[in-house]
Amino acid sequence: MRRVLSAAAVVAAAVITMGNAAAVGATYPTETITWGACSDQTLANAGAQCGTLQVPLDHANPTGTKLTLALSRLAHKASSAYQGVMIAAPDPLAGAGYESSLLGQQLPGGDGYDWIGIARRGLAPSVPALSCDPGYNSFNRPNYAPTAPTNEVDWLNRVQGYATACGQANPDLLPHMKTTDVAADIDDVRAALGVVQTSLYAQSYGTYVGEVYATLHPLAVKRMVLDSAINPDRVWYNAANLDQNANLERNFHLFFDWLAGNDATYHLGTTRDAIQQVWTAQLAAVTAHPANGLIGPAELTDLLTLTPYYQAFWPTLGGMFANFVHTGDASALQFLYTQFYQRGTDNVYAALLAETCTDAPSPADWSTWRTNAQAAATQAPDIAWGNNWFNAPCRVWPAKAANPVPVLGLTSASVLLLQNELDGVAPPSGSMALRQRYSHSALLTVHGAITHGVTPTADTCVNSVLGNYLSSGTLPARKAGNASDAECAAPPAPVAG
Repeated sequence: MRRVLSAAAVVAAAVITMGNAAAVGATYPTETITWGACSDQTLANAGAQCGTLQVPLDHANPTGTKLTLALSRLAHKASSAYQGVMIAAPDPLAGAGYESSLLGQQLPGGDGYDWIGIARRGLAPSVPALSCDPGYNSFNRPNYAPTAPTNEVDWLNRVQGYATACGQANPDLLPHMKTTDVAADIDDVRAALGVVQTSLYAQSYGTYVGEVYATLHPLAVKRMVLDSAINPDRVWYNAANLDQNANLERNFHLFFDWLAGNDATYHLGTTRDAIQQVWTAQLAAVTAHPANGLIGPAELTDLLTLTPYYQAFWPTLGGMFANFVHTGDASALQFLYTQFYQRGTDNVYAALLAETCTDAPSPADWSTWRTNAQAAATQAPDIAWGNNWFNAPCRVWPAKAANPVPVLGLTSASVLLLQNELDGVAPPSGSMALRQRYSHSALLTVHGAITHGVTPTADTCVNSVLGNYLSSGTLPARKAGNASDAECAAPPAPVAG
C-alpha cells in the first residue's frame, strides 16, 4: 500500500506541475473579452451579454494559430451577496455551453454569481465549428442489431466513412479537441476575466471537464458543483460504451411499466410484458417495411430510447408511439426524428466524438467491440448495439488518442455532488468515486430518480441543499463510510397525457 501511495504522490506532483507550468512560465499577454449585445434572442431576452475570446489552437504553442470562443455572461444581481465568477463547464454530450450562463436564473442561490457560458472549441458559434457529414443520421438506416448479414458490414462502412470525413473536415483542429484543451480554454477565460479563482458548475459529460480542470488548476477553483458525475477511471470506452447499457435498458423497462400503468391513456397493455410485445412487433414491422418509407428500426429505436434518459419525455413519446401503433401514422415520429437527430446535430456529434475519441484510447480491433456488444446485448438488447455504433467512430478516429489525466482530487475547493439514483448515463458509482477523492465534498442522492441530470429542478429538497451551497459554500455534513451525505425522495412520475 505504501508503494501505491508513493506512486500516487509522484503523479500528483507531476499533474500540479503540468497544470501550472503555463501560468508560471507564460510571457504572452492575456487576451481580453469585449462584451456586447447578444444576437441570440434567448440570451438577449434574459439580459445576458455576449463576447468572444481568442485562444490557442494548440496551448503548447500559445503564439500560434488561434480559435475564437463564443461566450455569454449573465451578471449577478446587485441585490444579492456577490459570490464571484461561475463558469459552466461545457457538456459535450449535450453540446451545452453558449447558453449555459442562463443557469444563473434557474438555480437557487445562483444570482450571486457572474455566470459564464462557453461554446467549447469546435462547437458553433465558436469558430471554427466542426462538421463532418450532416447526412449521417439519415432516415432508413441499417438495423443496429446484426439481424441480417449485411448490417454489420454496412455500419462498419458508415462509421469508417464518418471518421474519414471528420479527418478531412478540419485535420488541424482534431488533435486539439481533448478535455485537456477545453480545460486550458476555461483557464484562459478565467484569466481574461481578471479573476484568480472561479467556481465551476458542471453536468453530465461536462463533469469530466470540471474534474480535469480542478486537477490541472487545483488552486484556481473556489467551489464546484458536479451534477451526474462521470467516473474518471472509466473514460470513455468503458463509461460510454459499456457501463451505460444495462442501466439504460432498466430505465426503458421502467418506461414500459409507466405505459402499462397508464393504459387508460395509451391502450398498449396493462403489463410490462404486454408493452414489450407491442414494442417487439413494431420493430419487426418497420424492419420489414419502414414507416413512411423512412422510419426503420434504427430510427424507431433512437426515438423511443430517449425515454431512459429523461422522464419528461415519457408523455410525449408515449403518445406518439401509441398513435403510431393504433393508426400507422408515423408523421409525428418523422418530425421528431428530424428535430432531434438531423437539424444542426452533426456539429454536436462531431465535436463530442472529437473529444471523447481522443481523451483516452479505445480498442483498435473490431473483434473486441463486437464481443463486448454481443455480451451487453444479452442484458440490454434495445440499447447495446445502438450505443456501440454511436461510439464506434472512435475505433478508427483520425486523431491520436492521449492517456487520460489521473483525477486525484487534489483541489482544495469544496465540491457538491448531485446524483439521481437510477441515472442510466452516469450511475452513482461515478459520484461515489469522486466523493472518496475530494476530501471537501458532499454527495446528495435523489432516490428512485431516473432522469439524467438533477438540476434545474423544482424539488425543494434538492434546492435547499444546492441553494445553501451556492449562497455560502455550506455543504451537508459529511457521513462516515461510502454513503450519501444527504438524501431526497423520488420525484413524482410524469402525468400521462
